[in-house]
Amino acid sequence: MRIVFFGSPAAALPSLEGLLHAGHDIPLVVTQPDRPAGRGRRLTPCAVKAFARERGIPSFEPERIRKDPTAVERLRETGAALHVVVAYGQIMPEPVINLPPHRSLNVHFSLLPKYRGASPVAWAILNNESSTGITIFRLNERMDEGDIFSSVETPIRSDDTAGSLEARLAVLGAELLVKTIGQLSVIVPRIQNHALATPAPKLKKDSGLVDWSQKAAAIDRHVRAMNPWPTAYTFFGGERLILHEGHPLAPEAPASGGVPGTVLETSAAGIRLSCGEGTEYLLTRLQAEGRNPLEAAVFIRGGRLAPAAVLQARRGDSTENHSWK
Repeated sequence: MRIVFFGSPAAALPSLEGLLHAGHDIPLVVTQPDRPAGRGRRLTPCAVKAFARERGIPSFEPERIRKDPTAVERLRETGAALHVVVAYGQIMPEPVINLPPHRSLNVHFSLLPKYRGASPVAWAILNNESSTGITIFRLNERMDEGDIFSSVETPIRSDDTAGSLEARLAVLGAELLVKTIGQLSVIVPRIQNHALATPAPKLKKDSGLVDWSQKAAAIDRHVRAMNPWPTAYTFFGGERLILHEGHPLAPEAPASGGVPGTVLETSAAGIRLSCGEGTEYLLTRLQAEGRNPLEAAVFIRGGRLAPAAVLQARRGDSTENHSWK
């Protein structure tokens, strides 16, 4: 089948590769424009554009596809029978959605109608879901409300980050997409139960701030859900600390006391912290602002985060000052 592919990040690549491997013709990819990246802030193509360039596939990169007067004609010229959308990153207008004979299918990283929105993987972890999945549905102009063609479920592991879970879902999504397209003529789409819908709004940079008054299990989910972006963080001595890895200790067992966020002990195992309702969290990997990530055992050398130190909710809460040299 002749298919125009809409997608931008690395999570979209398995679906694009799957379509090509299955023998589908991809005359065009529609993706985000190059964005500044790295220390030099050089304009850098997204993962889908870079892949398409390697394969000799033309790309179309409208800044705002809803307002681009050339979009419909550019897409019509491809003669595509179907549009496939995977993490494209823009809201598509009705003329684009309904242009090809088979209209537009979206690969969504949740079991719709749960977790409609831009960050379904992170919110599934945050909300302590035991499983999530992939949904292939027909796009319309409403947010993730179209009729469902197929879905597949997968468990969420206790050590899953948003990054590891998204990577697994991307592969599952690619497999389900190819299978679904092969059965388009026989599938009867089902209407979503909108009463069961839950939101998954886009994360912001400040979404990563840790609330130490929460129980350790909730903090663990927060750290994992914010990895790799926007990352979980806290403050100490006016400096931001990025939290990469850790785990709850003795689930729900009483801690040795202290204000939530207090360093209880430092050791080769990590930094033991008090959390809400007497629980404890062991921080095993972290990063000082402007520095490289370190194992906690390395980070604490030289008296960093010694016992009785208290991590803060915002910059400047502590009168202490540390340079993390």
